[in-house]
Amino acid sequence: MPAEELAELLTNPAMREDVQLVDVREEWEWQTARIAGFQLLPLSNFSTWAPNVRSVLDPEKEVVVLCHHGVRSMQMAQFLVQEGFTNVKNVTGGIDSYSRVDPSVPFY
Repeated sequence: MPAEELAELLTNPAMREDVQLVDVREEWEWQTARIAGFQLLPLSNFSTWAPNVRSVLDPEKEVVVLCHHGVRSMQMAQFLVQEGFTNVKNVTGGIDSYSRVDPSVPFY
């Protein structure tokens, strides 16, 4: 998903209603720059939350995954697909790309 499409999603309540937003960056990254509405599930804590991912996220709903540049979120997206999630999107270029679309989100 391009950053522009994420921006459109975030500004349209009807589109956003059934979408689960997941940020897989570290806590310090999230504190530095974040987008409202994203749930923080750091990839470094994978072993903690992965066994219960189906209770944390609904596999029937769309999931949008974000990280800094799109690499970690792609790993998460692939994991979710392997777990049976069928509507998973990775934000291409991560929050770095999104910061270019929404200047209120700082670069780091």
